[in-house]
Amino acid sequence: MHGPVSAAWLLVALCAATGSYCLLRMRSAVEEQRRAAGGEALMGFGMAAMAVPAAVFTPPGWAWPLYAAVFGAAALRALWSARSGPHHLHHLVGTAAMIYMSLAMTASPAAHHHGHSGAGVPLVTGTLLLYFTGYVLLSGARLVPAAATAGRTVPVRWGDRPELARACRLSMGIGMVAMLLTL
Repeated sequence: MHGPVSAAWLLVALCAATGSYCLLRMRSAVEEQRRAAGGEALMGFGMAAMAVPAAVFTPPGWAWPLYAAVFGAAALRALWSARSGPHHLHHLVGTAAMIYMSLAMTASPAAHHHGHSGAGVPLVTGTLLLYFTGYVLLSGARLVPAAATAGRTVPVRWGDRPELARACRLSMGIGMVAMLLTL
């Protein structure tokens, strides 16, 4: 992604930490939590890899289509999971955004800072920005009441804490907004 190097490194750190926590969540005793955590770990690490500043590492030309293929497979899995409930649709939108950004990076040379040549924000980018901005605002609002459940008496494992899972999703949403802004 293109943008300030310091912001890119912060995004790499945020996404890698989120992906790492999602790997921890994959050890949950709750099957649905494990499934969601696997997809979220892929998103976190994929976003971290995409956010590495181009000044430090420019991936070879074949890497972006490979990213698109990996997230295409993840999108098919999310589409299959969406039949069990609408809460999986967010994963589908997230993987579609990753495919879109991968394809935009394929078409954009490393020195080019905007894939749209200054002609305004492309419709797909704008739509994804609106979606993820709304998602971040809604997730942030849902995170606030989760702190009220901190007085529970049953010890909960780190991978099963709902407020941490929400914070994980919130941070990935913020990361997605940042990546879309620099596209």
